[in-house]
Parts: sequence; C-alpha cells; structure tokens
Amino acid sequence: MRRISLFMAAFMAIAVASAQEWAPVGDNIKTRWAADVDPSCPRPEYPRPQMVRGDWMNLNGLWDYGITAASADGFVPEGQILVPFAVESSLSGVGRTVGKDNALWYERNFTLPKDWKGKNVLLHFGAVDWQTEVWVNGFYVGEHRGGFDPFHFDVTPYLKKSGLQSMTVKVWDGTDSSWQPRGKQVEHPAYIWYTSVTGIWQTVWLEAVPQTHIESYYTVSDISSGEISVEVEASALKMDDEFRVEVLDGGIGYDPLEPSSSVVASAQGSGRINVKIPEAHLWSPENPYLYGLKISVVRDGRIVDSVDGYTALRSIAKVTADDGYQRLALNCEPLFQFGPLDQGWWPDGLYTAPTQEAMVWDIEKTKEFGYNMIRKHIKTEPASWYYWCDVLGMLVWQDMPNIADHHGNRSYRGSLFKSFGDERWFSNRSDDLAEAQTNSWSRDSFVGGTDCDVPQEWKENYYREWTNIINALKGFQCIVVWVPFNEAWGQFDTEAAVELTRRLDPTRPVNGASGGNYALCGDIQDVHCYPGPRMNAFEKTMVNVIGEYGGIGYPVDGHLWVISETNWGYGDVMSSGDQVLELYEVFADHLRMLKTTGVAAAVYTQTTDVEVEVNGLITYDREVVKVDEGRIAEINKRVINN
Repeated sequence: MRRISLFMAAFMAIAVASAQEWAPVGDNIKTRWAADVDPSCPRPEYPRPQMVRGDWMNLNGLWDYGITAASADGFVPEGQILVPFAVESSLSGVGRTVGKDNALWYERNFTLPKDWKGKNVLLHFGAVDWQTEVWVNGFYVGEHRGGFDPFHFDVTPYLKKSGLQSMTVKVWDGTDSSWQPRGKQVEHPAYIWYTSVTGIWQTVWLEAVPQTHIESYYTVSDISSGEISVEVEASALKMDDEFRVEVLDGGIGYDPLEPSSSVVASAQGSGRINVKIPEAHLWSPENPYLYGLKISVVRDGRIVDSVDGYTALRSIAKVTADDGYQRLALNCEPLFQFGPLDQGWWPDGLYTAPTQEAMVWDIEKTKEFGYNMIRKHIKTEPASWYYWCDVLGMLVWQDMPNIADHHGNRSYRGSLFKSFGDERWFSNRSDDLAEAQTNSWSRDSFVGGTDCDVPQEWKENYYREWTNIINALKGFQCIVVWVPFNEAWGQFDTEAAVELTRRLDPTRPVNGASGGNYALCGDIQDVHCYPGPRMNAFEKTMVNVIGEYGGIGYPVDGHLWVISETNWGYGDVMSSGDQVLELYEVFADHLRMLKTTGVAAAVYTQTTDVEVEVNGLITYDREVVKVDEGRIAEINKRVINN
C-alpha cells in the first residue's frame, strides 16, 4: 500500500522489458490517457479504498492468452493480453471478439514476497465478464458467475512453499446470445447497443491476511444522534474476539491510504458496534466530509487484524415536502437531484478507463457542469470510482445491468428496432431466448406493461448477482438510489426484485422500474421521455422523476467512433455546441416548471458520446466539451436551486 518491496521492484523491471512488445490495437479514436497506460502495471492504484491493508500485490499487466472452443479443457498461448482491459478493447493489445461458442483463457506466473509466509493469501478479481474458472499451480480453485461484482478465492492451500507460482483463468461469456446480466453489450453493436466486453475488466490482485481476518464491514449513520453503526464480517473468529472501531477526524478529500492519526471516537464489542461522534459533520455534495475508520479484531487485548477505511454521515429518504409532493430528502432536506446518464464506456478501454486520472476526470467534469447526481447506467464501476464520488460529493443512482433488451423481443422486430438496423441484430438469438425475453413495454401509463416469463435459472442468477453488487457497494455513501430494472429490458417479478433490494439495503429508496412497466412498488415513479422532459405518468404516493430525457445529438468531426450517417441522437442532430445549449436551456426551463408540479429529480442523456451515439455533452474521446461549461453550470444550478 504505502511501500514497494524489493521483490516488487524486481518484478516490475522484468515486466517493463516484456511490456515493450505491447501496443494498443485498431485505428479508432482513443483518449489522451491511452498514452499514459503503463503496460508493466496498468491501473496500479489500490483497488479497494474502503478496506485497505498493507500487504497486497497488483497482478495487472501482460498475461498470456488464448481463445479456444468453449468445451476445451486447456489452451496454447497465442500471445499476450494487457489485464485489466477486455479482449475486445484496443488497450488489451488484442482486439478480438470471443463469442458464445468459445472461451477466453489467461495465464501468468507470480512469486510471493517472503514476508507473506504464514499468512493466508486471497486472490481478488474486481470484475470478470462472465463465467470464470480459476486454477493455481494446476489445482482447480473455483468458479464465479457474474460480470459486475467483485469476488475472491483463498488460494493458500494451492500455493507452493516458495518459488514461481502459476495461475490460469478460463472465461466464458455469451453476451446477448445468452441470458446473464450484460448491460448494453451486444454481438452486433449499433444504435444504443455497444461492443461486447469479455473477460477480466477490473484489477486482479493478491492480498495477505491473517487466518482470522476482516472480510467486510458496513456502516449506517443516524444523523439525528451523530452516531454510526458498524457491522463487521470476519472469518475464523474465536469465542471472545471483539471488534474495535476507531473513527478518525477525516475531512474533505480524505484519503484512506494515508489515514489520519487523530481518533475522535471509538467503541469496542461484539456484534454491531455503535460509535457516537461528537460534533458530527454531515456529508453532502456541497460539503463531502468523510471520516476515517480503523477496524480491528481484538483478541486478549492484542490486535490480530485491522483494516483502514472511511465512511460518512448522511441520510437519504422519501419525504412529503411542504408543497405536498413526495421528494427525495438528503439529510432531511428536500433536494432536487439532477445529473447525467453515465454509461461508463471508453473508446480505448470499453468498460475500463485507461487510467484512474481518466476515470476521475469524468466525475470532476460532471461536478463542474453544476450537476449533483450521476445515474450509473446498467453498469457498475471499480470501487475506486465510488470512492471518488464520495470524495467529490456526487450523488449516484446505481442501476442493475439488464438481462435482456427489446431488440431481441419478437414484438419489436418489425417496428422500433427494425428502423435502426437489420436482421443481424438479433440473428444470434435463439428462438427460446427471444421468447423468454419478449414482453410488452408500457412507457406512458400504469397499464399494459408485462413481465418477461424468464426461466428460474435466469431469476436465480439475477438475484445472486444483484445481491453481490448491493453488498459490495452499499458502503459507499454516494449511492442514494437503487434501480433494479430499466425500460422493461428482461423485467420480471418486479415486486419480488424490489423487496429483495429493500431487504439487502433498507436505508435507500428503490426505483423499481425506470422508464415504464410501473408495478407501483418501491419509492419512485420514473418516466423516460425524449427529447424534451415530460411527466406522462404521475402517482401521488411516489417520488416522481424523469429518469431519462434529452439526448441532444451533435457529431463533432474528428472525434467520431464511426464516420458515417449511423451517428445519431434523439430528435434532430445539431450542428454546433451553441445549438445544443440553446435547446438544453429550453429543456431546463421545462424542468423548472415541472418541479412545481411534483417532479423531484431528472436525468439528462448523457455525459459522453458512446460509439455511434452522439448524445454526449463531451465527445467519446473526451477531447471536446461540446457546450460552454460556465453557461451549462449556471443553467443546471438554476434547475437544482430554483
């Protein structure tokens, strides 16, 4: 964490020599940060800011790879791939599509530091899309299904006592030919659907821990009393072990990698630990105050394990405001939440930002535009993304990645999507898959929408992955809304999905069905309308929001994914940034009026262009901000505050 061992220095020297052979592939646009990618150790930052330990090793870098038939039980390396970039991406150095009939294999060697002797070694994967099998030194370690949630294995039993260790990873991903959550990935990208992402796309790392070690913690704050409640999960506890929670003074911009030494409050015990913080500061977009945490396992007065982290005090709730409408209240005060739809895609890294600096730039620019919220659209991000939202004071609505879409839906093949593409869009969908994904989407009323009749296996997998996502992310205080379904894409058993979300996290509002098929459960009624904002459905007991609108298109020459007529936006495509901003301001004035009739939040489409979508306020390569930044910030702040 705060030091680099001699072993790591030697390892990096070897990696540098090997990395000289790596280069991005393809001739498509890239971001300026692509030139900063260090192939000896890309994305080198600590991957889990909420739970920091000193003994860790980043395994990002060049791995051997191969693509085989899905049924193969081994592979012969074909070349090298740069982890953690998906095989289809430019920055992987490969740029190949895998497909449902094939499997992607990875292999690399590593050596453990000598001072890890006697400790348990955990192998962490930030995210791998989708089905992952792992071997260490030829021994099968285990399997994970899920493309958007972190997971780990205790590989201690499979390690040699010393010397070179080997690791092999096999990944299968059916993308839209299958039924797993996959967001906007499709085999044949076009319109609002993007390039497939297969394999490792977040950091892979090792961590040395004692046999008794903290696995996770979760904090809930009570702002009325200035108290935080901490639940800790740990392995191999003994009967009289206790947890000690120390709250550090923190502040704005707190860095858990360099924790403060000033303890402002502490408590010790078993089970749930409650800590009263004197003169507690609250977190908000205007004042994103964070408190440091040190959590320890104490045995007979001795610390056997500890982690550094952080938290914040804030509340989020549905309330009846003075105007009689349901609103979202942050820290007991109604706040109009306004921000962009953020797809989280990159022209060079696809799901993975080329560097942490690039990733943070998007959040900072959103803040500079005057927004106070981001809707993270049917994708998750690395833990460090949410940390930076905590640091910078950005509210987040977190979507669950969808298991289906309408362009494979039989009822839409001859109408909506046929107008944007051709039969190849859904030629990879089996009849059974298309049938299970078929439902009716009712966007503008409370009647007419139907759930998909999906098999039980699909449901169980969705629930497992959504559970893992919520459990992994609910400690980040920036997240203020959970969104299980979007626009009826693969929507099923809505009431049950909302109830599961509530059980997993009763502290946040749930937006059960963003953009239609309203089941009148959860807390939020969410209408999508393009291009201008409208509230076509309203329910007085719900928080009524416009979950998507806008999409003003403007293709900027020299910064396009595809240079052709396929570039598009919702409605008429503009020819200048001034035109974009003029229409944007008209829409903003409509929003201000809609606030007086009960609209409590709005999401503008979108932060950046993505592939052939030119709806972004910024070009896909992040080189051109299309609108005047000062003017849009003024407009947005007027929407939020007036």
